[in-house]
Amino acid sequence: MKRTQPFRIATFFMLMIFMLLSFKNQPKKITYKCMIQMINYTGEGAYIAISLINPEGDYEETLYVQGDDDEWYFDITEWWKFQGKKRTNIDAITGATISGGERLISIIEIENDKIDTGYKIRFETAVEDQDYYKNDVEFELTSTSVKTKTEGIGFIRYVRMMPQQ
Repeated sequence: MKRTQPFRIATFFMLMIFMLLSFKNQPKKITYKCMIQMINYTGEGAYIAISLINPEGDYEETLYVQGDDDEWYFDITEWWKFQGKKRTNIDAITGATISGGERLISIIEIENDKIDTGYKIRFETAVEDQDYYKNDVEFELTSTSVKTKTEGIGFIRYVRMMPQQ
């Protein structure tokens, strides 16, 4: 009986240490409403990939993909080099492509600790039988930029971000 008491105490302390170490703080994600306004163009709808780019300039996460036919994802060339290698399931895929002159509102989530730390958000666009724009819209994630409008250089006229509370 006396022998089991130290065993119970040791087991209890080991269990407590395990529990303390297994709970770590998850970074808080902020939800943003993201409006994409396309330029007026003719032709097929655009595939759009929204990615989180780390301070070293590498892809870190796919935040959103507009266009659900994965047969054409390789047309979003740089993003596909990242995503195609990983071949992870993309949760942030939505329906059909978006055509010239149309507007799209999407919801994206970004971890709060990525703001004001050198991370960027990149919007890549590709249209069948037309052009591909690696940085149609790209901007650094700052407290200011996530609340403003940013002009595009390709198929996107502008992107407007709005934090949701």
